[in-house]
Amino acid sequence: MSTFLIERNIPGASTLTPQQLRDIAITSNEVVEKLGVAYTWHRSYVAGDKIYCVHETDDAESVREHARRGDFPADLVVTVSAEFGPETASS
Repeated sequence: MSTFLIERNIPGASTLTPQQLRDIAITSNEVVEKLGVAYTWHRSYVAGDKIYCVHETDDAESVREHARRGDFPADLVVTVSAEFGPETASS
């Protein structure tokens, strides 16, 4: 499986309430259950008018299908080619 970063443009995203974020998470989880493919939503980050998500699945089309079924925007879907952090400097 590949890891994907998804950028979702949602005006006012940073003002979404905890209940609204919960509702989005419920919808996302329901869609994942019904996709019929291996799919893991790892985490999402809200920043300004965007939500950035990290999902893992076989292909970008599965990410787009998740977005369609959940009625979420998926303005940018990119495959993660590498991951690194501060510990990378020591290895």
